[in-house]
Amino acid sequence: MCFVYILKCADDSLYTGWTNNLDKRMDTHNSGNGAKYTRGRLPVKLVYFESYETREEAMRRESKIKRMSRNQKIELIKNHQ
Repeated sequence: MCFVYILKCADDSLYTGWTNNLDKRMDTHNSGNGAKYTRGRLPVKLVYFESYETREEAMRRESKIKRMSRNQKIELIKNHQ
């Protein structure tokens, strides 16, 4: 199982990524060893995720989400809750 996720950073920015282990990836981000983008914006909070069977599906979806505007991402998060 693979996951696409959106994090809300301490500076209120949003970060999108994918992983095959969501809990471990969250620990990595919040320990300061995650993506370079999130290291200076800790702590981060998981606000959205989707699951996929394959890495390729997750990576395609991550790419689509990254091309969304901030407002579109916020709507995606709101509609998921």
